[in-house]
Amino acid sequence: MFFKLMKLGVLSLAGAAVLGAVVFGRDVCSYATSGARSFRSSVTDNVPVEFQLRRARDLVDDIVPEMHANIRIIAQQEVEISALREDIARSNKSVGEERQRVAKLRDAMNTQQASYTFNTITYTRDQLKDDLSNRFENLREAEVVLSGKQRLLENRQKSLASAAQVLERTRSQKALLESQISALESQNQLVKSQSIGSGVQIDSSKLAQSEKLIADIRKQLDVAERVLSHEAKFSQEIQVDVVNEKELVTQVDDYLAGKKRTETAQAPEVR
Repeated sequence: MFFKLMKLGVLSLAGAAVLGAVVFGRDVCSYATSGARSFRSSVTDNVPVEFQLRRARDLVDDIVPEMHANIRIIAQQEVEISALREDIARSNKSVGEERQRVAKLRDAMNTQQASYTFNTITYTRDQLKDDLSNRFENLREAEVVLSGKQRLLENRQKSLASAAQVLERTRSQKALLESQISALESQNQLVKSQSIGSGVQIDSSKLAQSEKLIADIRKQLDVAERVLSHEAKFSQEIQVDVVNEKELVTQVDDYLAGKKRTETAQAPEVR
């Protein structure tokens, strides 16, 4: 029985399509589209103002929590970015100071001596070599960590920009809702004014309910407006392996020379 009904429905639709093609010819699609638009417009025009206001209130209910969430994300990202920038600044300073110490130790090793004195403390050449090796290794590790922090800062800045874009879209939705509410408010006032002095009986309780909905929505939009308005340590580890002084000196020289070339290339040209 069910399949027979389906078959009958399909045949009816096919017959209607054929009849439409015969009557309207090539314009059948245009007539169908216009008819659908006319139907939608008719349905929209007959939707009560009260229903449209309730729908608008529901939309505002969705927007306000979204705005709260976006602003909370933005505030959190701003705090994290600020803290990360301070951390990077400290790490940059620490790395720079340690780089100077490494360069100083390397310069001291240019002089062949049995002992070296730093801040009234005397060290043997082997002690100096081991200390230079430790500092150099820690310096390179600290630079890797610093690079990771800088990449993290870039990613968080991108996340902040994305959250700001979402908040801006929410602002646009709020502005659109405000214009829609204004139109519905005008429509409601028109209905109210037409009911005065005319023979048409209009339910005053529904008008009062519509006005209350408008007031509630206005209050929620005010809340939304207020929501929008607030809108590396260096450790000295003991190395068991024997340090090759020649290889260590070569590595440090290459490192310092590379840093010097980089700083020279980045320095502004003096004219």
